[in-house]
Amino acid sequence: MLNTQLHTVPKKIISLVPSQTELLYYLGLEDEVIGITKFCIHPNKWFRNKTRIGGVKSIDIKKIIELKPDLIIANKEENIKEQIETLQPYFPIHVTDVSTLEEAYEMIQNIGKLTNKEGNANSLVQLIKQSFSKIKTNKQQQHKRVGYLIWKNPFMTVGGDTFISNMLHHAGYKNIFEHKKRYPETTLEEINNLQADYIFLSSEPYPFKQKHIDEILQAMPQLKAKIILVDGEMFTWYGSRLLKSADYFKELARKLSNNFF
Repeated sequence: MLNTQLHTVPKKIISLVPSQTELLYYLGLEDEVIGITKFCIHPNKWFRNKTRIGGVKSIDIKKIIELKPDLIIANKEENIKEQIETLQPYFPIHVTDVSTLEEAYEMIQNIGKLTNKEGNANSLVQLIKQSFSKIKTNKQQQHKRVGYLIWKNPFMTVGGDTFISNMLHHAGYKNIFEHKKRYPETTLEEINNLQADYIFLSSEPYPFKQKHIDEILQAMPQLKAKIILVDGEMFTWYGSRLLKSADYFKELARKLSNNFF
């Protein structure tokens, strides 16, 4: 929500969320975006040239005040509430809250309205909807049970109220932890007991690699689930990156069906 009403189209925008930074680029706000976080890696030219205002959870409040933005775009889950509240008396802040694909569509349209890019935003939503409508899970793949891991030491997964879980659903999988909330800790034993068909190791926030698959298999050779490295951006970035997610899910399903991994 906005902490104040916008009376004019914003000309100096700061984005505190990587996926929404990429969305602002897609909408054509090259000149308007004046600050981004050090994790806003897309597009690369913005990452290299835009002013960085700290991390997603460690924003540089002093630098933001110096930049005098007329709109800050944040996210309820990704940013720290107390840091956002510190800035609220000074600047208009739009805080998004995205847990489903439908909420992502709404977020994109809202940002389009705020930045006078409503047409671009509506077109983007239609393109994303078209791409997801083409996902057809074959019977062999349908409702395969997945444990999606986002962290190591301890292992952490995703509950049913997260955007990742909703994306797993749209990709044709069943989240074995959908009965839990947010990001609970788990163990390999629990995943095995819940009869996962696959364990997806995400590339973010923890950068899982092949060596982690090897470590898991060595630690628990009786594990029945197939372990797969997946691109975390495709499951977690809820802006224009969604244009690529559906095709990624289709290709992932094809590879799994053909035992490519």
